[in-house]
Amino acid sequence: MGNHVHVRVHQGMGVSDGGELIEHYHCRCGETWTKSYEVEDE
Repeated sequence: MGNHVHVRVHQGMGVSDGGELIEHYHCRCGETWTKSYEVEDE
């Protein structure tokens, strides 16, 4: 059995209630990741 390498597949984007940009990723094995970016107010 070989080692598993996670492949992050982009699942979508959204905006949180606090105004942050949120990116969602997943792997075929079921692992998920969320990355958030704080957006500056103008």
